[in-house]
Amino acid sequence: MKILVLNSGSSSIKFQLFILGGEQTSSIASGFIEKIAENSSFQMIKYYLDEKEIKKEYKKKIETHKEGLLVVSEMLKSCSLLDDFTLLDGIGHRVVHGGELFSAATLIDDNSLESLKSISHLAPLHNPANITGIEVARDLAPNVPQIAIFDTSFHQSLPKRAYMYALPKEWYENHHVRRYGFHGTSHFFVAKESAKILGKEFYEINLITLHLGNGASGAAIKNGESIDTSMGLTPLEGFVMGSRCGDIDPAILPFMAKKLGCDVSEIENYLNKKSGLLGICGENDLREIIKRAEDGDKDASLALDIFCYRIKKYIGAYTVALGRVDAIVFTGGIGENSPLVRSKTCEGLEESIGAILDEERNRDGNFVEIAKKDSKIEILVVKTNEELEIAIQSSEIIKKVNKEFL
Repeated sequence: MKILVLNSGSSSIKFQLFILGGEQTSSIASGFIEKIAENSSFQMIKYYLDEKEIKKEYKKKIETHKEGLLVVSEMLKSCSLLDDFTLLDGIGHRVVHGGELFSAATLIDDNSLESLKSISHLAPLHNPANITGIEVARDLAPNVPQIAIFDTSFHQSLPKRAYMYALPKEWYENHHVRRYGFHGTSHFFVAKESAKILGKEFYEINLITLHLGNGASGAAIKNGESIDTSMGLTPLEGFVMGSRCGDIDPAILPFMAKKLGCDVSEIENYLNKKSGLLGICGENDLREIIKRAEDGDKDASLALDIFCYRIKKYIGAYTVALGRVDAIVFTGGIGENSPLVRSKTCEGLEESIGAILDEERNRDGNFVEIAKKDSKIEILVVKTNEELEIAIQSSEIIKKVNKEFL
């Protein structure tokens, strides 16, 4: 089964081509198109020939997403990987927000597409671009099943006490203001992988999963279901992130609006694009922040401390919420690659919850299980693969459709 996974942004398209069948699951190509509708677009594809990785770069001005997907098709054809989109078994689309309408991967038809459009206001920077990708792909391959996989769907199992805000009830009833959570595809994937590592059934595992990248979130997973997560109505709530503030006193917003003479959109821009690590030390790349901290930069050291401290607070809260924790799981670009962040985040957890990091295994970088043998809670480093999870969920939908058709 050939599944193309698409992540359509406002001016970009990321793609990955998978082959799934029997015991075989492999990515045979991936790439991206950037700067759509800008003066100079850039395209890249990476694929494998005789187990050797090959990269090809292109420069062609692309005005629309339709042109972009046609270029993706041309790139795959030029590498002798796929002659035409119509030969695919399915196309899986990453969609940021599913609201309360979509609690699982969904086959896209006219009705589900209209429903998806009706909730675009919940993620105005992301969902319209995701929908554009779906519409263009449907035009190019009208007979190929299109499946939407939502960042929010894994968190639809949150109990009401976790997803409701202490705001006027009519805000929820009339405007759907509630916690939705994001990075759900990643949290779900690494949770399943963690169950395998620990030799447990997914439905009986309790985890705290930490997806740490430029965007960062945590989830409390009880018996295989998300019962709480750090991001909220939008991806702004929760951990300190690259340029997002995370949890703050909401009264800061009107206070600073008056001080700066700003309107709501300007304040929102500050919170999303000028805060977080960037706001504290002027840099949002944690690798650079660590280098500066090692050179004695106080602002960089403070940014690193705040980043790890906020994560640690959530670990404490989720430990109480879960009651029993089988493992703390680090994933995402920072979670997988920064021993220092893992070390600082786990400082003091031995005394509080009995989680003991093995610093030697942590620094080595080749271990998945990095807790000491006498730790009450395992600590894992699990590589996430959201694209693979999208491909897997898409294939499951296609199999169901095929059975119904037969």
